[in-house]
Amino acid sequence: MLKPPIAPMLAKLSTALPEGDGWLYEPKWDGFRALVFRDGSDVYLQSRDLKPLNRYFPELLGPLGAQLPAGCVLDGEIVIADPSGHLDFDALLLRIHPAESRIKLLASQTPASYVAFDLLARDGEDLTGTAQAKRRELLEKILSRATPPLYLTPATRNRSVAGDWFSRFEGAGLDGVVAKRLEEAYQPDKRVMLKVKHARTADCVVAGFRWHKNGPGTMVGSLLLGLYDDSGTLHHVGVTSSFTTAARKQLVAELEPLRAGAAENHPWRDWASWAGEQRMPGATSRWNRGKDLSWEPLRIERVCEVAYDHLQGDRFRHATTFKRWRPDKPPSECRYDQLEETPAAELKQIFGAR
Repeated sequence: MLKPPIAPMLAKLSTALPEGDGWLYEPKWDGFRALVFRDGSDVYLQSRDLKPLNRYFPELLGPLGAQLPAGCVLDGEIVIADPSGHLDFDALLLRIHPAESRIKLLASQTPASYVAFDLLARDGEDLTGTAQAKRRELLEKILSRATPPLYLTPATRNRSVAGDWFSRFEGAGLDGVVAKRLEEAYQPDKRVMLKVKHARTADCVVAGFRWHKNGPGTMVGSLLLGLYDDSGTLHHVGVTSSFTTAARKQLVAELEPLRAGAAENHPWRDWASWAGEQRMPGATSRWNRGKDLSWEPLRIERVCEVAYDHLQGDRFRHATTFKRWRPDKPPSECRYDQLEETPAAELKQIFGAR
């Protein structure tokens, strides 16, 4: 019987779905990666970084224990869907809380689901050396009668179907598509899968910056990005920090002229003093406690183009990638309405796909 911890198999980024035969395609879920170990009557949830997750998702333990056979190990994703049928990653983050009473309340209000996409063991037998195609076949048999909150992820060998998923399922909050070789064994901690993620660009206001932790005063760590809504309010939408060491040092001189008088009429001036109260943007929370979140305001004059994958609410879901400066574009044109909107897709469409 496989015992935890087991490092999950990983994926490397690809710019396009692979072509040719021998591939299995699956939707890429935006949740918490988790391995499930069903040993006797016990269920153990393990995170991607090899830590236990049981206390944070107590509502999953009973259903998983009731539906999975003993000696079974699954790889998959813990997700939470909001009432509109959209994956809600922020709701997952709220679960990592020190108070058991808080977790219990959230588990009842926003219950999680588990989406399985791989099988590492069955009846105590180690299947990590078995081909992906066979593991998928066995996984489908084990979960043939699965009921919520346990789901089997859709999978296809048809590249055209996978391409349709890539576009259509984004509205439900999925990250993209994962491709796996059918003959591949399960390789813990190895990047043998491919992932194709959504990527777009946006022109954003550069409203401030943070110093780099290794070079305060000498290197810029990240730029704080903003977008205007229809009322003319500038919202903090995320950061970009994809710079080389040389570029970080160069940014210090490049941004210096924009620091003079920046605090006087800054649209975020009500979010506390700039040097250490550590409020918005990027307020202190249990997720970043201990980090220096103080930031320096800049006059609202510069625009940059960044690459992003998708929005979570009114903010970029992940850190963006700096592409270039846009001196030709006025800050006032950096609005939400430039962003590509994707129609919402109900999760039942995804679970119903074959």
